[in-house]
Formats: sequence, C-alpha cells, structure tokens
Amino acid sequence: MKLTKKFLALVASIIAASVPVASGLSPTTQQTWTLRALVTELEENHYVDRRYNDAMSAEHLETYLERLDPSHLYFTASDVAEFERYSTRLDDLGRQGELSPAFEIFERYELRASERLVHVISNMEDIVAGLDFDKDEYIDSDPTERAWAADKAELDDRWRKRIKNQVLALKLAEKPLEDIPTTLVKRYENQQNRLSQYNEQDVFAVYANALTSQFDPHTSYFSPRRAENFDIDMRLSLEGIGAVLQNEDEYVKVVRVVPAGPADKQSDLKAAELIIAVGQGRAGPMTDVIGWRLDDVVDLVRGKKGTVVRLDVIPAAGRADEARRLTITRNEVQLEEQAAQSKIIEINDLSSTPRKIGVIDIPAFYLDFDAYRKGDPDFRSTTRDVAKLVNELNEAGVDGLVIDLRGNGGGSLREANELTGLFIEYGPTVQIRGTGSRVWRDGKRRRGPYYDGPVAIMIDRLSASASEIFAGALQDYGRAIVVGDRSFGKGTVQTLLDLPEGQLKITESKFYRISGDSTQHRGVIPDISYPSLLQHDEIGESSLDKALDWDRIAPVRHKDYGVVDAILPTLVAKHTERANSDPDFQYIWDQKALAAKVRDAEVLPLNEAERIAQRTSQEIQYLAIENTRRQAKGMDALASLDDLVDGDNDSSDMPQDSAEEPSVISEESEADEVDALITETARILADAINLSGPVMARADSR
Repeated sequence: MKLTKKFLALVASIIAASVPVASGLSPTTQQTWTLRALVTELEENHYVDRRYNDAMSAEHLETYLERLDPSHLYFTASDVAEFERYSTRLDDLGRQGELSPAFEIFERYELRASERLVHVISNMEDIVAGLDFDKDEYIDSDPTERAWAADKAELDDRWRKRIKNQVLALKLAEKPLEDIPTTLVKRYENQQNRLSQYNEQDVFAVYANALTSQFDPHTSYFSPRRAENFDIDMRLSLEGIGAVLQNEDEYVKVVRVVPAGPADKQSDLKAAELIIAVGQGRAGPMTDVIGWRLDDVVDLVRGKKGTVVRLDVIPAAGRADEARRLTITRNEVQLEEQAAQSKIIEINDLSSTPRKIGVIDIPAFYLDFDAYRKGDPDFRSTTRDVAKLVNELNEAGVDGLVIDLRGNGGGSLREANELTGLFIEYGPTVQIRGTGSRVWRDGKRRRGPYYDGPVAIMIDRLSASASEIFAGALQDYGRAIVVGDRSFGKGTVQTLLDLPEGQLKITESKFYRISGDSTQHRGVIPDISYPSLLQHDEIGESSLDKALDWDRIAPVRHKDYGVVDAILPTLVAKHTERANSDPDFQYIWDQKALAAKVRDAEVLPLNEAERIAQRTSQEIQYLAIENTRRQAKGMDALASLDDLVDGDNDSSDMPQDSAEEPSVISEESEADEVDALITETARILADAINLSGPVMARADSR
C-alpha cells in the first residue's frame, strides 16, 4: 500500500538509533481517554462515514510501522510478521483506549534502531575505508517502496549501500574524504540524541496520526505541544523566510513558498525541494538537518527580522551531491507585499487589431481581519485592492483582464466570494456540503455593478483552495477562459476539536462548484493547458495517500455569460501554433521531459565513475536545452552551466551540483519563461476578443 508522507512531522527523525532502550515508556491515563475520544470523534464527525473496523485496523498497523521505519532500515520481515497479531485488533483495543500495541511496537523499533546506529557510529571509519567505489552496484531511488528486509543480513547490506551513497554524495560535493566519516558520525549522533528525547506524548502522536490518516490526509491529531504551535507555518511565513515546511521521511520538505515572502523575493527556493542543512549568517558552519524533527529545523530557519539564514537544498528526486546553497535575509511578509499588483501588456499582432491587456497578479486571498473586525472603513482586502486596479486599468483603456493566480495557495473564503462578485452581476459562487449531506451556498446575493469585459485566469499546480473556488466559479459562469496547469485540488474544510489531551483537526465539509463538480482531488482543469515543471505526483491533493475522491452534487441554476465554448477550439488551435514555435514553451517542455526521465529512474549507481558520467550526461543535456532557447532568441550560447549565475544568491562557497533537476534554470531563463506564459495568456485573450467582440458576454440563464 502506498502510504502518505504528509504527517511525518513527529517521526521522520526517528530513523536513527539511541542507546539500548531503557526508557520504559508507557501510556498515560490521559492518553487512554484521548484515544477513546479520538475514535469516537472520527467515526461521528468526519465528513466521510467510515468505521474503524478490522480492515482499517490492518491499515492502521501498516501505516504505524511505515511511519516508524519509512525506509525499511530497522524492522525485518519477521518483526512485521510478529506484529500482525494486532492486524484486526487495533480497532477493538482503540475503543477501550488500550495503547499497549503502540508502545510495544515502538519499543521494538527503538531497540532495533539503537543497535543499528551504535554499530554504525562505532565503526564508521572502518565502514568508509572498506567501501569499493569501482564496484558495479545500485541503490533504490525510493527506499520507501521496497519490501521489508528478510533478515539482518539484508539489513546489513542496505546499510552498507546507504552509507556508500552518502559518502559518494559528499565526495561529489567536494567534501574532503578525510572529513566524511566525522560528518556522518555527527549526523547519526544528532539523530541518536533526538530519539533519546522522545517521550510518551511523541509515541502517542505517531500512533494517533497513523489512525487519523486512514480517514484523509488533512485530518490529524495535535499533541499539546503541537497544538500550541498549530500556526507554525504561518509564523514561519511571517517571521522567517516565508515557506511552509513538513517532514518527508528523513528530510524536511518545502511544501509551499509564500508569495512575496523573503524566500520568494530573494531566492529560487521551490516547492518539493528538500532542506539538508541550515547555517546562520552569511558565513560559518552549516548544520546537517537530515533526520531532524520538523520543529527543530523550523527553529533554525526562523529568526529575527534582518538576520541571515543559509539553506542547502536538493531537488525532490535528488541526492546530496546536487545541493545548492541559498542565502536569505529573514523578514516579515507585509500585507502590502502580498497585495494584488497590475501591469499592461500590448499585443500587436499584424494579422489582427492591436489590444491592450491588463494583468492583475493576486499572490493570496488576504483580508486584514483585525481592521475588518474593528470596523475600520479602510481595511485592506484582495477584493478592495483588485477593484481599485480594475478601475485604473479601465481608465487606461485596456481591452480585457488577465487574473494571475499562479502560486496562490488560497486564504480567505470570504474574499474568494467577494472577488467573484466583481465579475458577475449576482449569483452563487460556491456550494459547501457538510456531514449528513446538508448543502449551503455562498455568493453575491444582490445585483450590483461588475466588470463585464473579457477575462482570462492563469492557474498552476500551486493554485489552491480559495483560488480554485474563484477560478472554478468564473469558469462555470462562462466569465473567464482558464489557462495554465491543473490546480492543486484541495476541496475540503477542517475544524479543530478539543480532546482530553491535545486537539483533533478533522475534515468536516467539502467545497463544490456551482456546476456541482467538487474541486477536491481533481482541481480546476484549464480550458487551455500550459506545460509545467511542477510534478503532479509530488505536488497536489492527488499526490496524497487516502485523499478524498472527486465527486459531484446537483448544480445550481446560474447565468451563462460567455461564449467561451463556441470559440475554444479556435483559441486552442491558435495557441498551439504559437507555442510550437515559441522557444520559451519548447524550453519548458524539454526541461519537463528530462526531469521526468531523471525522476523515474528506479535506482542510483554506486559506482563513482558511472555516477559522474551520469551527472555529466545530464549536465550536457540541460546545457543543450538552455542553449537551444538562447540561440532561438538571438542570445549568446553558454559554454557551461556554471555560466548560469543567480545574482541574488551567495553561492560562491558551495559547489553547484545541480545536474539532475531543472533547478539549474537561471534567473534570466525563469523570467523569460514567466513572461512567455503571461504574454501568451494575453494573446489568447486578444484572440477571444477578436473572435467574439470586446465584451465576450451574453445573458442566457440556465
């Protein structure tokens, strides 16, 4: 069974060892009551009516084992077989608040990890000295997909290859060979220390979240410590670098870069990248954070405004020898920096009428809640800011509007509804169904003025939640042409429930479009698709295990404003003709194809010469892709990837081994790519205006 990596925040660092177990961890009385309450709340209040039965018990057990040992480095098949006696019993025991299986299994895990890492740390010098880098052998690219080891001998071999891969990665990153054993010992000692700090609360949280994840990936248990830090991602975005992080196996993964935050403005940090080291200031040592707990890594990343943090990151499918260093000055994300902004693009196609297209970039659906609650008549919000921009663009004589929602992860549901109201006369914008099939609607309840000109909306895989509600509503009304990549697909709503100890974040309702289609899982599908470097199997709701399915309910009667369906085939044909001859579009397609080829490799070579040859080959391919684009645009070709200079990042103190993912894109290339997509969207809208008239509207009702 494929297991979600979403909720590894409390256990990902437990992949190492400690001294042999003598902690005698056992559940508390409060945890007994909490487990009973948790089971009751899940069965009675979750959006999906699921029972914690024998079948779910088996899945709960499997998930718990996978979360303790995601890379299958400690448990053997015989350990797992022994625990199978609980396979159909956890549900019955859970209703009684019985936690002995959780602590018994954890104790076995802790013992296995302790024995393994004591051996590795004690013998690291000899292990490294005995490695043969001329031997032809391979290691699994994704160790989470392999079976449990048959016996200790197979585990020994996995560990030999694991350390060999780590040594090779450090060698290729130009780490002195004599320093490598010390580096690895320190890494494993850090993990050892963190394991020794685990307590009853941590064990319970891992076990409880293994259960909640059977209902959906957004339902989770918060321990008292985690509940106090529930807003950690928001505080991170406001006080640190502006990135939402989570654990994935032994790494800390970037889930989302907050628009207009320090990381967004100062670096090219990307969603799905992995943080492997953190350093303070512009110089000094880097702290290896592989295997660390999420909250400990966040503590290193966050800091006072104006201070500097350095991050070593690798691609999602990468290795440590591909690391690059980012230097970011911590700052607050000001509301003004996330505010909508506008510009005008002039489309001068000799075959048609020249058009002026306004572009409004909306990084987030924001609302100054404090000012709004206090009754401040000048409170800031997305809708208010966009309304002003629309008026300014109208006064400038634009022929249509492009609304750019790429990277917009959502925000205020109120603002999604209010903003939709700027583009329709009246009507519903979203349907919400709770438990018991009760459906209620939100929208623009009274007729009012609205912008009735042509509209195109840009979305990508990171457009989520409120962005999907807005884009889906305008698509359903026929008010906008939607272009880009399929959106994230988060169409559920969560609420917090108090438990005897901690809290439960539980999915209680689901969003539906006025067409009756859910935004869940499937997201918003664009009318015209663009290529994207964001991988659907790494980012988005459909990449999460046990994500709720897409479905539909009855549509809502609403006005049809548009003629999009009638002209869409022509728009697609014109777009395809342009894209096929556009070097920036071809650049994205080529990058995507090469990245997919690298990512889909099931094994990595542990032969040093083969590894170097593989990396060199990929560098040559990336360079060829870059130079093809440059030559088509009349630019000078590059001699090597080293000529791709990111002026915003202090990278001089770290080798740039970025041959296997599109992280080698230069600022110049990335800017051209972004401009190409915006310009093409403006051209599509200009085509639509020329085909159907400047208003692109009619008033059929249905």
